[in-house]
Amino acid sequence: MGSTTPSVETGGPLRAGTGPQMRASGGAGRWPAPGSGAGLAPVSARRRPWLIGLGALLASVGALVVVWLIGAAGQRQEVLAVRMDVAYGGVLSADDVALARVSVDPGVSVIPGSQRDLVVGQVATTTLAPGMILSPSMISSDREPGPGRVLVPVAVAAERMPAGGLRAGDRILAIDAEAEDALGTSATVVRVGPMDINGITVVDVTAPSAAGPQLAVAAANGRVALVVEPNRS
Repeated sequence: MGSTTPSVETGGPLRAGTGPQMRASGGAGRWPAPGSGAGLAPVSARRRPWLIGLGALLASVGALVVVWLIGAAGQRQEVLAVRMDVAYGGVLSADDVALARVSVDPGVSVIPGSQRDLVVGQVATTTLAPGMILSPSMISSDREPGPGRVLVPVAVAAERMPAGGLRAGDRILAIDAEAEDALGTSATVVRVGPMDINGITVVDVTAPSAAGPQLAVAAANGRVALVVEPNRS
């Protein structure tokens, strides 16, 4: 006798962990064959246009920065800079200056590196510190005392010395402490010597030629008091 295969199907709805509904006969309800691709929804890539725009912007900015750096490096020039401390009135030597490559604004006055030999032997018109870029106004060919001025050594007692001390380049009034008018003589400090065992410090100053003799007499008699004036900017 012939045997028939009854149709088999699961009863009830599908549950998690149970197998799919199956039919032994008929085409409906069957799973697609493996590899056929039937029944799979296409997956579309999600594009973000703002990310593309941001990347393009960053690339453009980076290119501009590179161009600017190359241009700035090309605009650097070789100038003279201070290498060692030089006091006001000091004579510059070859060891006091060095070459430096810097970017300089058009309105800034500098000394080209090619003029190094011309700078050696010049006199500092202000106190020079390492790292400063030399400018023509910082040096001069005139040594102290200049024309129309005299150099006067002034012995200053400790109690008449400013608490902050003096340095080359300071502008002062040298006053005769026993004079009736006490107007004082405008002078510029050139050098400051060390204090001796008696508390006396010798300060070399330059003063107008006409006031030199009177200032020298007052200094010789220990009558000079000093008043520090604001330095010119």
